[in-house]
Amino acid sequence: MRIHPNLFAGATQKQARRPQKEPVPFQMLLPLELKKTVSGKGDKLKEAACMQEMALMFACFKKFEFDQQECLKEVAAFQGCYNEHNKKLSVQREQGKKGILVPGEKKLTHRQLNQLMKSFPPKK
Repeated sequence: MRIHPNLFAGATQKQARRPQKEPVPFQMLLPLELKKTVSGKGDKLKEAACMQEMALMFACFKKFEFDQQECLKEVAAFQGCYNEHNKKLSVQREQGKKGILVPGEKKLTHRQLNQLMKSFPPKK
């Protein structure tokens, strides 16, 4: 294996990186203020619903060798949970599209956030 001389070069050569001076001076490139609106790029939901019910259903299927007649209770519980989740999701979508603010809601869409930010504009 051939060893290249640049690997052992000291900090005095031109290719080496200079050490940073401490503390690093702050350079303000843009003004430090919030924008008036929020983009909707990060609104995609990535949550899994009814995982507990699905796990119970698959455990029952494995126990009874995928005989659905033995696992009717677990299948019904999973379908009920999934239907309830879809209803809740559709209500949230409708409220999000209209920009309706719901008191106590923890996850807001970008339209709801923009509506909230219009209510409380920043002071200058």
